[in-house]
Amino acid sequence: MYNFLTLFIPTISIFILLISSPSLASKKYRPFNKVYVFGDSYTDTGNTNDSNGPSIFHHVSNLPYGKSFFHHATNRYSDGRLVIDFIAESLNLPFFPPYLNKSADTTHGVNFAVGGCTTIPFSYFVQINSTLDSVPQSLSTQLTWFKDYIKGSGCKDAVSTPTQCKSVFEGALVWLGEISANDYNYIFGTKATSKDVQKLAIKYQTKFIEEILKMGAKHVVVQGLPATGCLPLSFALGAAPSDRDDIGCVGTKNKESYDHNVILQGKINGLRSKYPETIIVYGDDWHAYREVFKNPTKYGFLERFKFETCCGFRGAPNGFNPASTCGAEGTISCKHPSRYMSWDGLHVTQGLNKVISDLFIGGSFAQPSFPYLLKKAAEY
Repeated sequence: MYNFLTLFIPTISIFILLISSPSLASKKYRPFNKVYVFGDSYTDTGNTNDSNGPSIFHHVSNLPYGKSFFHHATNRYSDGRLVIDFIAESLNLPFFPPYLNKSADTTHGVNFAVGGCTTIPFSYFVQINSTLDSVPQSLSTQLTWFKDYIKGSGCKDAVSTPTQCKSVFEGALVWLGEISANDYNYIFGTKATSKDVQKLAIKYQTKFIEEILKMGAKHVVVQGLPATGCLPLSFALGAAPSDRDDIGCVGTKNKESYDHNVILQGKINGLRSKYPETIIVYGDDWHAYREVFKNPTKYGFLERFKFETCCGFRGAPNGFNPASTCGAEGTISCKHPSRYMSWDGLHVTQGLNKVISDLFIGGSFAQPSFPYLLKKAAEY
């Protein structure tokens, strides 16, 4: 389906699209001049460091996190850039700073995503598992942060008029990154079921998207869950050796994410009908991940490292020990992260983030395509 040039074509194709359109060229090759970002650790560019309460993942503030690009830790859950960082580069915008960095320049956007975040209000998880009281953020927290960020604009909530919210959403892209994986993981060892989480997570995710739309957002991207069964964490959570799908990942976890995404897409279709003036792009991370894990060498990764962590505990299966994660005493980091897909067992490498962003930007793993979104944004 894809050849080697697929890794490089998306950025070039966007540039061609931009210079071929007078309306885009007049905006200095920026179809969007700002981006509001939401999500969990897969999209967090630094809110973990200053968030209210300690992170459940304690070592992200230190090397080897960030070593492959920034050469120091930036509180990103990777060895370098995230998907949202590559999106920023493709839009010719600077990286979107974390909301909790109050001294940052947010002219071109701000990132509200925070590691450990859930879609369901966190009080639900505290009720079923009291050991999880150290991460109070949920998607509703991020919405509160967003409203606080824009409070000086006159755009306060869903009852504000389009005129009041015009300055907030004019030229803006709203990006909801991958979220809800934590919701499913946090019920491990409890009496709650995957179906319980699915029902509630979809409810609150849909509610969040609709409130943003009511406030006046016209261009929105919603990433689905990735193929979580391909992460070393899923193997470590007691999956039976027989619980494998056609590409060797944990079958029940991949189906769990797939089923979530199917229902989410149905909700998105309903919102498209309800808000016909808005473009909502669904980012199909699940199929993009499967494409890469099915063909690792095609995308520059080594087959033998398919389920191995780059940074972890070498004495553990797949190099991942939940009790001794990357950066902890006794863990080591590989010399060539670009050869690996998994960074620390829960999150992925800059290399995989780059490939996923390219597949997404190229249009094959988004509905409607990203180039279509750029074109419509230029016409708006």
